Amino acid sequence: MIHKRGFCFVEYTQEEYTRFYIVQALFKLMGEYDYEKISVTDITNKAGVGRATFYRYFKRKEDVLIYYMNRSKQDFMFEQRYYPRCREDYVMLVKNVFKRFKENMEPFKLMRRARLEYIYLDFLNKNFAEMFSEEYPEKNVYTPYLYAGMLFNVSMAWLAEDCAESEDALAEIVVDSIYGIN
Repeated sequence: MIHKRGFCFVEYTQEEYTRFYIVQALFKLMGEYDYEKISVTDITNKAGVGRATFYRYFKRKEDVLIYYMNRSKQDFMFEQRYYPRCREDYVMLVKNVFKRFKENMEPFKLMRRARLEYIYLDFLNKNFAEMFSEEYPEKNVYTPYLYAGMLFNVSMAWLAEDCAESEDALAEIVVDSIYGIN
């Protein structure tokens, strides 16, 4: 199946749909049971796939969550239409990050309830480190971890408040912190 977005076409393969069903099954089960008590068999039964299919795509349950975040990042990056060049562009980018986070609030709540927020922090650390090594190799080696830590901590505090603060306000706070305005 091909979906038109903007000027590009994104093709979703059967493999991506199967992964999607597995992700959805895990989150549904996490809403009903403690994460530790959910087995691969529970996930495959809920997703309507076999155990071999699960293991074709994932080695463990945590890999399902990592795939979810990678896929969300991929979709987010596809939606970005520009490369930020000034403070206002960065505010818009950060606002979009928080908007996407809020849209996915429930999965993050489930991860937090299961004490799996470290997976999100690891994801942020890895992605910021990769981005900085490619786009800003002159920066200090610790800089990507400052950005990842800030985004992680702000988003987790925001999540604890049911994302009540506006995305605009949070984006301004984060960008002002980066620009040294506060």
